[in-house]
Amino acid sequence: MVHNVHMRTNITLDDDIHKFAQMYATAKGITLSAAISELVRRAQNSNPPTPEMRRSALTGLATFPSGGQSLTSKMVHEAESDPD
Repeated sequence: MVHNVHMRTNITLDDDIHKFAQMYATAKGITLSAAISELVRRAQNSNPPTPEMRRSALTGLATFPSGGQSLTSKMVHEAESDPD
C-alpha cells in the first residue's frame, strides 16, 4: 500500500535534539518537518560498519580482530562478585 500524501503527526523531542534540528533547518532554509525527515532518511540510508569477523583455523569458531582491552580471570571474578 502506497500513500502519496504527507502524514501529520506529533512527536516529542528532547530539548537538545529539537535545538539541533531547528538549527539544521535554519541553516538549510527548510522547515523543521523537512529537516527532521531529511535527517531520519539520512540515518535510515546509512550503513553502520560491520565488525570484521574471521574464522579460527584451529577451532573454526568466529573471531574478531584483536583490539581493546583483554579480560582477565581476575576481572571476571570481580564482576561476578559485584553486588550490582
